[in-house]
Amino acid sequence: MCQGEDEMPSETEKQISYGVVPPEEARTYSGYELIKRILEGSLPAAAITKSLPFRLAEVEPGRAVFAGEPNSDLYNPLGSVHGGYAATLLDSAMGCAVHSMLPAGTGYTTLEFKISFVRPVTANTGPLRAEGKIISVGKRVGTAEGHLIDAEGKLYAHGTTTCLIFSL
Repeated sequence: MCQGEDEMPSETEKQISYGVVPPEEARTYSGYELIKRILEGSLPAAAITKSLPFRLAEVEPGRAVFAGEPNSDLYNPLGSVHGGYAATLLDSAMGCAVHSMLPAGTGYTTLEFKISFVRPVTANTGPLRAEGKIISVGKRVGTAEGHLIDAEGKLYAHGTTTCLIFSL
């Protein structure tokens, strides 16, 4: 089916761009505004989401959700998804929850995170959601917690993070 000149592309037809938001542009947005623009597609998605099957799904101040569907390409030698996949989803969700609370001109980096794995993830697990929520955000440090769940709400992993907050 051909698309007319004045028709908008559907969600599945949109081209996703991947990359890094230029620092001079990133400084102009609050953390929430920047993440929301990534979600809407007006800023590039994180390059890692091109390599691993996950994406930003939701954002609001103090909360971020990433969604993904694991597959056998992510398996460790024992036949389950490598723990780094769950850790990546949780690190992304928790870090973006902190970032969503930051004013323009401010960034963050993960200082440390702790992940507890509750059950194995396999290619048969189906879609997963990592939800990050802030615990506290100050001038120099932000903390958040996260949960990785399947479509039925079954918990696969949970964690906490500490982020360093700095001027861009």
